[in-house]
Amino acid sequence: MSDAELVERARGGDRDAFGELVERHQQAVFRTALAALRSREEAEEVAQDALVAAMEKLDGFRGEASFKTWLLAITWRKAIDRRRGVAEWFRRFVSSDREDAPEPVSPRPSHEQDLIDAEGRGTVRRLVRKLPPKYRDALLLSASGDHTFEEIGTLLGIPTGTAKWRAMEGRRLLRKKLEAGHEEG
Repeated sequence: MSDAELVERARGGDRDAFGELVERHQQAVFRTALAALRSREEAEEVAQDALVAAMEKLDGFRGEASFKTWLLAITWRKAIDRRRGVAEWFRRFVSSDREDAPEPVSPRPSHEQDLIDAEGRGTVRRLVRKLPPKYRDALLLSASGDHTFEEIGTLLGIPTGTAKWRAMEGRRLLRKKLEAGHEEG
């Protein structure tokens, strides 16, 4: 059954139909929230809020975009609302105790390599934080690998071509800042 058919059934009061929509899209909803928040706990809360909001707003879904894109747009807006101020962004993005941080691969890297790797990750995080939000958001959504540029455009409220350009420009600016930092150091 298609998403459109499930939406119609859910609008008619079929709770199982909405449950099927949730099952189909809950991972994408979580990953979208995580891309904006960089905190598993915050992303889980926003994902739940977004799903509840989608259920409550289902009658407002006009079908101009796919159900998934509409749902992810709700998620993104809720995640951005949650992400308050530079201090909160900094705390979430550079937190070293994130559960989603990759585990080290055996054999264990040397202490020196750990320091170098941590410094590099910290530099990239710091530079990403300094990108203008319009480039940073497009870059983070693109880098997650979970969204097409059409979806990114819908999430950010911009045309698809602009979403592509902003992600590429974000990468270019980040690369330029990294190269400048290496030349100085």
